[in-house]
Amino acid sequence: MLHLVIVIVGVYAATLGFALLINVSPKALNLGGVVAVAGYLVYLAYFTYIGGYVGANVVGAFSIGIFGMIAARYKKMPVIVFNTPALVPLVPGGQAYQVMKYVALNQPHMAFFYLTQVVMIAGSIAMGFLLAELFIQLFYYMKRRFNQKRSPS
Repeated sequence: MLHLVIVIVGVYAATLGFALLINVSPKALNLGGVVAVAGYLVYLAYFTYIGGYVGANVVGAFSIGIFGMIAARYKKMPVIVFNTPALVPLVPGGQAYQVMKYVALNQPHMAFFYLTQVVMIAGSIAMGFLLAELFIQLFYYMKRRFNQKRSPS
């Protein structure tokens, strides 16, 4: 349990640090950290109970996309203010470091192995955001259609 609390605090702090680095509005900092923690907890639950870093990144990015859009509507700010810092915990920085290390050590097989992971994780994050945008657009389309049918014209 203590490990989970440390992870949550670490994700929140890393997100706030990156958000400050890219000059996110102070009004969005706390909610951006909450979006990141929620997305990372979804990622962690998927990775722990189902397995696979690609699927976990898709689900994590999807949840960050959904929570980010909800936060953006709540704060009346652009979605990118919440989504960009919230992605920091999902970015494959460790694998990218390994690619550079093995390139420098002239071990192309290991470099290619980690490069494949980087590409798969980056693609899964992009897929998660794409699915989140599709889901939200479909939700609001169905909501408009339902409201049009209910209101007499």
